[in-house]
Amino acid sequence: MNDILELTEEEMKCSIETMERRFSNVRAGRANPAILDKVMVSYYGVETPLKSLANISIPEARQLCIKPFDKSIIGTIEKAIFESNIGLTPNNNGEMIILNIPALTEETRREYVKDVKKIAEECKIALRNQRQDANNSIKKLEITEDDKKASMDDVQELIQKYNKIVDEKLKQKEEELMSV
Repeated sequence: MNDILELTEEEMKCSIETMERRFSNVRAGRANPAILDKVMVSYYGVETPLKSLANISIPEARQLCIKPFDKSIIGTIEKAIFESNIGLTPNNNGEMIILNIPALTEETRREYVKDVKKIAEECKIALRNQRQDANNSIKKLEITEDDKKASMDDVQELIQKYNKIVDEKLKQKEEELMSV
């Protein structure tokens, strides 16, 4: 029973981490290097993550600077950013690429809040599925009915704990998105 609870809690932690990672990709009008995590650059014929090929810094609140380790690939990096559909236009000055993050409109902020709520709901669905899997595993165990009931109650406490975490993280992200 303890193994089932530990495994379920690990899965729930992974679901929360996945949600946080997805939240970091939703931009809030401020520069965040995480929006470049999915940008892959063709480097000598191999698709390589941008962060492996360049230093990414934040000189101002709404600006990202990408300084490649190898200046000969600056054009390739610029092309990869264009093709990644992150909604930012790279400015190449020969030394580095500068990405200016536009200020978000109220309408855009509301759209991002909807996206974040959708991500949080998907996380809650994953948590419910994990609870269901744990309960099914508990039902298959050959233990007394009282022990099964107690174990299922423990699983229910786990999901309530992680649902609270989801709600808190969602609230934080909403506040971040709606603050000007």
